[in-house]
Amino acid sequence: MRILIVEDNEDLCEALSLVLTKEGYIIDCVHSGEDGLQFAMQNAHDLIVLDRMLPEKDGLTILKTIRKEKITTPVLMLTALNSVGDRVQGLDCGADDYLAKPFAMEELLARIRALIRRPNALNPDTEWLSCGDLRMDPEERTLYGPGGSCSLSKKEAEFFTLFFRSPGKPLSREVLIARIWGSYAPIEDGNLDNYIYFLRRRLKSVQSSAKIVTIRSAGYRFEVAP
Repeated sequence: MRILIVEDNEDLCEALSLVLTKEGYIIDCVHSGEDGLQFAMQNAHDLIVLDRMLPEKDGLTILKTIRKEKITTPVLMLTALNSVGDRVQGLDCGADDYLAKPFAMEELLARIRALIRRPNALNPDTEWLSCGDLRMDPEERTLYGPGGSCSLSKKEAEFFTLFFRSPGKPLSREVLIARIWGSYAPIEDGNLDNYIYFLRRRLKSVQSSAKIVTIRSAGYRFEVAP
């Protein structure tokens, strides 16, 4: 589970990162509104912890922008502004929860767990996924198609999970790398291309009609028959 923290207080950000890392989460942390928006637009995280008052762009602007772009990642907003009007404004702009500063770390963790349990959150996959003529068991990492089944590596299963959830949608190379390896990972383009080659071989081995289409100099699109 990958969490983006957008918080200009670097000491608080470091403390949150340490606690959440110990809880087993993978953390990306940025300190400005511009960086926060750039990372959030990658749609590479399962949850965003977003401070409301930020330099360059405030949290509400980030929130409204990503919701306008149809990014549905759960957002927990942090703020020192705690009037009823402030909370209502944050929720109306698309926040999923609202936590006033100062807060107890135990409450933050509980709210994160509650958001992750929601059906729209990207929980660790335990249920089978279907797309076109394909089915996948994410827990066993097995892909099923018209011509049989094949085992998948962990990364291959992560790629198929992402593609299954975005059929027909162009996914940029930056989003794919951030989603699979992490926003700061020093991954070369060749690594991504190699995995796409492996995925295409998997599709061929189960005789699926699904295709991974290359978008020149941009990324890839997973196409399935209507």
